[in-house]
Amino acid sequence: MKKKIVVFSGAGISAESGIQTFRDNGGLWENHNIEEVATFEAWTKNKELVLNFYNQRRKQIMNSFPNDAHKMIAELEKTFEVQVITQNIDDLHERAGSSNVLHLHGEIMKARSTLNPQKIYPLFNWELRVGDKCEYGSQLRPHIVWFGEAVPEMDRACKLTETADFFITIGTSLNVYPAANLIHVAKREITKFLIDPGDIKVSHINNLTVIKSKAVDGMKIISQKLTELN
Repeated sequence: MKKKIVVFSGAGISAESGIQTFRDNGGLWENHNIEEVATFEAWTKNKELVLNFYNQRRKQIMNSFPNDAHKMIAELEKTFEVQVITQNIDDLHERAGSSNVLHLHGEIMKARSTLNPQKIYPLFNWELRVGDKCEYGSQLRPHIVWFGEAVPEMDRACKLTETADFFITIGTSLNVYPAANLIHVAKREITKFLIDPGDIKVSHINNLTVIKSKAVDGMKIISQKLTELN
């Protein structure tokens, strides 16, 4: 029976594919404050601005490609059962070949009804416009968890994390809650890795190895360590 790895990824892994995050620019996304484009209040105030913002991000993501860190995580499936839990809204894990990906903060390549959040639709191009509606006649919005909204997949993410034999955190500052709590949900006795070039404050976490590097270099180290531990 294969041992199980849970990989918790954040913006740092996609940054190496050229996808910028708001943290790279002092809290700005393409010169927009978060409150202007990533809250329900922003959506209510100016749907066209919000849609255009995500259209541009969607176009950028469609023109980006998985990097070696994404690919190495997918390669782990040859030896382990691998569950990816990501804060990222892009589809780079899937395009790299990962079979099991849970998106905590939504998926940019999908839209959903503003009337019925269970009605979710795949997008096959980069543009979502005012006037694009679901079958109930409700405006489609990006399938994104905005700041201030509940994270509906959080309970499932916790349950998956509790079953891990190894836990890898990669490319996340552990500053966005409730997702940042996952590293504390993992069983105390299992081996844990944290990959990030920044100074991330972590305390009271048993069996944690910190690898202070970017995602690609860190995954090279971890892939070797996992081979030795398996």
